[in-house]
Amino acid sequence: MRLERYAWLSVAAALATIALKAFAWWLTGSVGLLSDALESLVNLAAALLALSMLRLAATPPDAAHPYGFSKAEYFSAGIEGALIVLAAAGILWAAIPRLIAPQPLDMPFFGLGLTAVASAINFGVARVLLRAARAHSSITLEADGRHLLTDVWTSGAVIVGVALVFVTGWLRLDPLVALAVSAHIVWTGFGLMRRSVRGLLDPAISADDQREVGRLITEYSRRYGVSFHALRTRQAGARRFVSFHLLVPDDWTVKHAHQLSEEIEARMRSMVPNAAIFTHIEPISDPASYDDQELDR
Repeated sequence: MRLERYAWLSVAAALATIALKAFAWWLTGSVGLLSDALESLVNLAAALLALSMLRLAATPPDAAHPYGFSKAEYFSAGIEGALIVLAAAGILWAAIPRLIAPQPLDMPFFGLGLTAVASAINFGVARVLLRAARAHSSITLEADGRHLLTDVWTSGAVIVGVALVFVTGWLRLDPLVALAVSAHIVWTGFGLMRRSVRGLLDPAISADDQREVGRLITEYSRRYGVSFHALRTRQAGARRFVSFHLLVPDDWTVKHAHQLSEEIEARMRSMVPNAAIFTHIEPISDPASYDDQELDR
């Protein structure tokens, strides 16, 4: 439940901003504000999806899924990206007729005030989500937080566009801003989908975490005369996996080698959060120990 409460916060923020932005659009008739309200609908769908995926990711491993369900978070980010692209299509559908046949705006200042309040809500919630994402290594919360920040910048652009229409009287500025917003939304959506696909392809852990592992291996190699090879890492949502072969002197007992591997694993887990460590112990002078470094072996 500790991560789900952040998703519920995002749901509440989406409902509040949808109401404010829809009212602002109804008052002004601005297609730019309509585009902003449509993106908030995507925010709601994304928040609900994030909630369900966080619940699934937190489900304990079972016989059919012995490594758990942490990759479920990538589905949330990928589907959220697709929803963003669909929202952009809706904005295009609304903006192009207004570009061809411009219409005057009503009550622009009141509508912009409502949009500014909605943006302030999104900004506050986004900051909370991003802090939680860093603390818990959650790509779902990070994607939701960054999406809300995108919504803030989008709303800012819409506010500028409607204000310029009021100042200049050039009605086509409103749909032009909406088209620019849709282009930005598409870019964000494809970025989220690309990152989701990358996560599903078992990427290595971060470069910083890899450096920590490398420093630990160097330290133990120097201190105990052991060696390491077949080091592999991967990340699945908040979970990280590290495996390696530990080559020890031939005269070591199994107990001695096991004690050292336990010490190494404990220190590695303290350096790499949420890590599962797998060690394979081999004799350092046996040629066969060096024939099993490939993944297929």
